[in-house]
Amino acid sequence: MTNFAKKASMKKRPATKNLGLASILAASLTILPGVVASTPALAQKAKPDSLNYGKLLQKIDQGEVQSLEIDKTERVAKVKLKSKGQKKDNQVFKVKLLNQNTELVNKLKQNKVDFAEVSSANSKSVVELLIPLMWIFLLLTVILLFLRRTTNASSQAMNFGKTKARFQMEAKTGVIFDDVAGIEEAKEELQEVVTFLKQPEKFTAVGARIPKGVLLVGPPGTGKTLLAKAIAGEAGVPFFSISGSEFVEMFVGVGASRVRDLFKKAKESAPCLIFIDEIDAVGRQRGAGIGGGNDEREQTLNQLLTEMDGFEGNTGIIIIAATNRPDVLDAALLRPGRFDRQVIVDAPDRKGRLSILQVHSRNKKIEPSVSLEIVARRTPGFTGADLANLLNEAAILTARRRKEAITQLEIDDAIDRLTIGLTLNPLLDSRKKRLIAYHEIGHALLATLLEHSDPLNKVTIIPRSGGVGGFSQLILNEETIDSGLYTRAWLKDNITMTLGGRAAESEVFGEAETTGGASGDLKMVTNLARKMVTMYGMTDLGLVALESQNQNDVFLGRDWGNRSEYSEEMASKIDNKVREMALSCYQEACNIIRQNRSLVDKLVEILVEQETIEGEQFRTIVAEYTQLPEKQLATSS
Repeated sequence: MTNFAKKASMKKRPATKNLGLASILAASLTILPGVVASTPALAQKAKPDSLNYGKLLQKIDQGEVQSLEIDKTERVAKVKLKSKGQKKDNQVFKVKLLNQNTELVNKLKQNKVDFAEVSSANSKSVVELLIPLMWIFLLLTVILLFLRRTTNASSQAMNFGKTKARFQMEAKTGVIFDDVAGIEEAKEELQEVVTFLKQPEKFTAVGARIPKGVLLVGPPGTGKTLLAKAIAGEAGVPFFSISGSEFVEMFVGVGASRVRDLFKKAKESAPCLIFIDEIDAVGRQRGAGIGGGNDEREQTLNQLLTEMDGFEGNTGIIIIAATNRPDVLDAALLRPGRFDRQVIVDAPDRKGRLSILQVHSRNKKIEPSVSLEIVARRTPGFTGADLANLLNEAAILTARRRKEAITQLEIDDAIDRLTIGLTLNPLLDSRKKRLIAYHEIGHALLATLLEHSDPLNKVTIIPRSGGVGGFSQLILNEETIDSGLYTRAWLKDNITMTLGGRAAESEVFGEAETTGGASGDLKMVTNLARKMVTMYGMTDLGLVALESQNQNDVFLGRDWGNRSEYSEEMASKIDNKVREMALSCYQEACNIIRQNRSLVDKLVEILVEQETIEGEQFRTIVAEYTQLPEKQLATSS
């Protein structure tokens, strides 16, 4: 047979591979009992007897035999001799017997030796019967394991298209609306959903239609999933929860089958709630991917659209979905009739942060002197998850320092740890320490002397993880950050303050000794100056938006190969304006440092000694040398 014929014959036999292995296993198990049964006989021949038949008769006549046991089946006598003197010999000898042992029996009777006749046929037959049964039992066990595995695989294949949603008749999440703070507007919107489920006649009586879907939109950590848990805990109706990624599999059609099965079960339990977390995993725009979309994801989305508002309606089923990327969702998913409401769950304001801190501080020991109002003021931009983590870090620091309750110091250290980094050991190198001190005092002094800059909270030269040698921390204006209404004066003073560190290095040590520590500052300056030129229209180039606020991502398939619409000449003008604005602010920073050189030296000496200067102390020292702006005076008072 040729090699080609051999390969062909091997390809034709894959189905019988398991059967051949089973046959080999059965044959091996059948042969094994005989091998095992024959082993004792081989071992018996290998050990010769030290007492023969003739010597046994002599021992009996001499009275040296204590007892004897005759096995008729094996024709063997087990002889136990008497001990001699102090030596005790309990060894048992085996002696081969003859077919007829009349002489041996007579001598035993004459010498009055205890003897007995036994037969090992019964015990041997039982052992010989049990050994094959044992291997048959083992073979049956292996076969049953194979069958069970095959059955499980087939049952999993049959349930592959079933939904993986967790179902609860009444979701006892332990969370109600009182446990959700800081997002009052979103709670009001969702309170109506609970009322729809509990008292639908209140709305249908005036012709109102129960909304089919509510989309929770907001940054990560703002409490979208917590709101869904609160709705489930308040409504008291059957609750289905599932993640968007659990619909999508590598096999086309499985996701659509799971959507159908989910809504089938929901219809049987109506009125009910369905919560889909991270719906952007399945609800992305169809055909958005470059080179074609994922057919499985598109089929799943199409089935979801049909089930939410297709030819057959769903009565009493309210879908709540959460995402932090609403820009990638398909337009058909967001239209009224599917997701009738979009609830924005944004980062909380100062009042909301205070409410969140009060909720998370219920189970923590906090000293009465700690002001949560001050903590809420110092944490603009923090989400609910950030605030919960803040108090947890403060509690960990309190336990590490072996204190009974959380103090303001632990909370301040926790804020610095979350916003800047972990505190490292203080610097020992005096030259490097003074260089960082001059750099940070440059930032802090300009933040204090510039009229439109945010006030200073503290300045420190204690290093932090991530390569931060020191930092100057400002008390940010929450209204400006939340609204995004940046004035030209605020932006210009912010650029000047950011360049204060580099200006202090240059004025004190000279241009040749300036370091690369201002690289992060320069990136921030370039970003702010470019926005002033291209987006905010704050230069003489005119009131023209030369760049968009949000650059579209390539992976969404939008504006592939998008280029700036302005000419190369305009691009050159933009670069010149950015450079001109940065140089102008840098010159102003250098002038302020030069005019207050003695004050800078005094502040550096204090900072090197204390390693941290609080904002109130810093403004008091500066006020002794120069007049503070009205805004800084108001902060000090």
